[in-house]
Amino acid sequence: MEIWIKAGQLLLSLSLLIVLHELGHFIPAKLFKTRVEKFYLFFDPWFSLWKSKKGETEYGIGWLPLGGYVKISGMIDESMDTEQMEKDPEPWEFRSKPVWQRLIIMIGGVTVNVIVAVLIYVMIMSVWGKDELPPENLTHGYDVPEIVEEYGFRDGDVILEVDGEELTNALDINRMMLIENVSEFKVRHEDGEIETITLPEDIDYEFFRHDASFSPRVLTKLAIVDDNSPAEKAGLKKGDIIVSVEGKSVKYWNEMSTEVRKSYNTTHEALVAHLGETSYSYKEIQNFSKNYERNLSIGVLRDGETMELMVPINASKAIGIRHETDMETLFKMKNTTYGFFAAIPAGWSEGVKSLRTYAGQMKYVFTKKGAKSVGGFGAFGNLFPPQWEWEAFWRITAFISIILAFMNILPIPALDGGHVMFLLYEAISGRPPNQKVLEYAQIAGFVLILSLVIYANANDIIRAIG
Repeated sequence: MEIWIKAGQLLLSLSLLIVLHELGHFIPAKLFKTRVEKFYLFFDPWFSLWKSKKGETEYGIGWLPLGGYVKISGMIDESMDTEQMEKDPEPWEFRSKPVWQRLIIMIGGVTVNVIVAVLIYVMIMSVWGKDELPPENLTHGYDVPEIVEEYGFRDGDVILEVDGEELTNALDINRMMLIENVSEFKVRHEDGEIETITLPEDIDYEFFRHDASFSPRVLTKLAIVDDNSPAEKAGLKKGDIIVSVEGKSVKYWNEMSTEVRKSYNTTHEALVAHLGETSYSYKEIQNFSKNYERNLSIGVLRDGETMELMVPINASKAIGIRHETDMETLFKMKNTTYGFFAAIPAGWSEGVKSLRTYAGQMKYVFTKKGAKSVGGFGAFGNLFPPQWEWEAFWRITAFISIILAFMNILPIPALDGGHVMFLLYEAISGRPPNQKVLEYAQIAGFVLILSLVIYANANDIIRAIG
């Protein structure tokens, strides 16, 4: 059921944004008396799900949900209709219009996406406000990633300032590490000591490469025990507090997780005992590691009493327990509400932050790990929660609108940015590009985009199956 709820949210979000994007081209085209032959949600190769002609324009819904389009007369676009280009220009055609009008028509879609994103953020700020976690409310500090411990960070730290500016939202720190290339941190350690820590300039790439993050530290109280999991079979229950692993005391979830991982240990002695010999092949090691299972001693506090449970653990090192993840349940969040007029600059600021965040992530796409992280429809669908929540829906829709604006303005032929690039060439040089160059560029751009779409969705499939 969850997958259908996510799919429904994605379909509704994309449909709204695609229609509005295409209206961004359609409206200025009509204002400049340019003929629009088709207006389509989704693509319609060979057939369409629905179509209706009104005036000179055919409106329809295609069956291929890879975007949408408006077919404008006298323009090389996705349809690759070059026959009309062999005839003399007509006054209603795109190519007959002044360069400045054609530029407005081409950037209209991206402009609408940006405006829509900002308006949604304004609405969110006005209706739901903005939630932040002040650092002073980070009760147990951060679970600090290992790659920054060598520079002086410790578990339980609270970050007070970043690059000389006060940190107002403790949940912003990972975005800042990855996107803003921050390096200097004023930190309060668990013992109350205040220290300034400086990280190297390339820490952002190290952070990304190691999947590192500052996570709010939480206690070992169980919020979920998975059905038929090793933990449930051993007798663990929701509400239990884990106090020890293999006799070692633990208080925080990160401590408990570390001890669980360490306790599953395929030692040389265990391997020898299992195989009955001191020499063994790589395949034998693989099979042993895959099938090896042991019982893990976990101390639990329940209703004021401490008990010891034996939990089976195997190579997956997963025993089927989870802690509370809702920030409002774990911490005292600060909610800032805005009146309508105050919501306008707040929404604009949120839109700019989203654009900077997405654009800043692009530097990682050109790394080996980043290329594997590129996702398609599955990745977009997973942005949405498994339950229908209007605040989350609109927030994610605004972010996707920013993504569409950024991707469409890239100077790649077949995208709006590619058309803009050739129009700027014409405006600067005073002459239009060669028609054949435009045709070949359009084909090359379409092949490139289709290849990226296939690659991104293939990544989704690979992740889904393993």
